[in-house]
Amino acid sequence: MAAKIGGSGGDKHTIEQTADINITPFIDILLVLMIIFMVAAPMATVSIRLDLPPAQPPTNPTEEKEPVYITIQENGQLFIADQQSSIDNLAADVCTALGGGACQEERVFVRAQPEVKYSQFMEVMNKMQENGFFKVGLLNEDIE
Repeated sequence: MAAKIGGSGGDKHTIEQTADINITPFIDILLVLMIIFMVAAPMATVSIRLDLPPAQPPTNPTEEKEPVYITIQENGQLFIADQQSSIDNLAADVCTALGGGACQEERVFVRAQPEVKYSQFMEVMNKMQENGFFKVGLLNEDIE
């Protein structure tokens, strides 16, 4: 707010208040902030240049193999697909179900009933790892 001391004649100590607002400093601050944001905004964006090859369909598509499921039942029985197995024969039976060859490179899925003890589940997982099966997927729902 501004004030004006009265001048011509009368009481020299009369003070008049005016309601004019000086907005020049406000506009100066806004212009400075606008310049700062205009300079800083391009620096805030992150860009990574990627050279991607063109999309082409595979020349000879390979057939998808049916995945192999290891099912652990509540009583400790193991099933590979529909064949019953034991913990000792697990690796050999999985390789047979996968069709032999480099069976350790194929993905195997393990699913267990909710009542299975953790120790039984980990015994199967450890046996798979000991025999070189590192691509093991865990399932928590039945697959139809």
